[in-house]
Amino acid sequence: MATGFFWDESCFWHSGGNYALTLPVGEFVQPLAAGGLPESPETKRRLKNLLDVSGLSKELHLSSAAPATREDLERVHPAAYLTQFKNMSDAGGGELGLRTPFGKGGYEAAALSAGLAKEAVLSVLRGTLENAYALSRPPGHHCLPDWPNGFCLMANIAIAIEAAKAEGLAPRVAVIDWDVHHGNGTEAIFLDRDDVLTISLHQARNYPLDTGGIEERGSGDGLGYNINVPLSPGAGHNSYLLAMERIVLPALDRYRPDLIIVASGYDASAFDPLSRTMATMETFRDMTRQVMGAADTWCDGRLVMVHEGGYSEVYVPFCGHAVMEELSGSDIHVPDPMAETLAIRQPDARFDAFVAEQIEELADIFAKPPESG
Repeated sequence: MATGFFWDESCFWHSGGNYALTLPVGEFVQPLAAGGLPESPETKRRLKNLLDVSGLSKELHLSSAAPATREDLERVHPAAYLTQFKNMSDAGGGELGLRTPFGKGGYEAAALSAGLAKEAVLSVLRGTLENAYALSRPPGHHCLPDWPNGFCLMANIAIAIEAAKAEGLAPRVAVIDWDVHHGNGTEAIFLDRDDVLTISLHQARNYPLDTGGIEERGSGDGLGYNINVPLSPGAGHNSYLLAMERIVLPALDRYRPDLIIVASGYDASAFDPLSRTMATMETFRDMTRQVMGAADTWCDGRLVMVHEGGYSEVYVPFCGHAVMEELSGSDIHVPDPMAETLAIRQPDARFDAFVAEQIEELADIFAKPPESG
């Protein structure tokens, strides 16, 4: 079976508002020369371009997908929210939440983005693909049921999970979010459920400012099925791999999922304008290898990656290509043009030891069942 890669040019045409990074242009905030939000189409388009130029695209099952249906969307989002979004989209666009501007057709772009994730998940669960990657845009992991934020307009991964559950295909799903920002939307949607394990590795107190703490372990039936791993600014390659080894993989071993989904953001990279962590192309390659091993152990290799953030137009394509090399088992290899520089810039042994101590403390906490409040 092949590795699937779901994408659609129409998603690249989704547009944001008049922003300078994450600030609306206005008094004292000047427009950027490049213009707009950092969540631009170019990081995604250039990943697809790099796959084409390297030849890796030819080894993948490339496909678009149908947009998520209204029925799909209403399993996660209230009808009133969807209607308001659709009406604003038809009228030319606007902004419904925090840092989620969209132009005319924004509703359709978001439904298509969710549809790519849905089809990737269903194709893997039905056994037509070994594993898959959804190049979803706009992203989704910050979106709450009725309140979009952080560039996310619909909860792509949650929509895909609920579609799979509606077909009886995925009793237990684990979501690993290695986007540098806390996956607050995914967490909120599944917080009181034990049929979805949510794990978020993120830079502490980056975005959102008020979520992502280790104390949030879930509620009700979901108590113990939410894990937050806030990493210190400056955490690099070694810290990410250690967090995966000591916290994420043991959690998967305890949970034994039927499917693993990765919210694959690349904004933890050293060149991202919206983070202060030091992950590299090899970090994402190695984390993919770790997750693939867990998928082989617990769910017959069923693994889906869904694209989230990542705002360096130059470096995101290399990080994504490394993931696709591992996911597909390809012999095609694109070297990291910044490898030598990033090796020198990695945290020194003292800082690595400091973060490692924090990770070990978290590993001890998460290995024990949380106390109900």
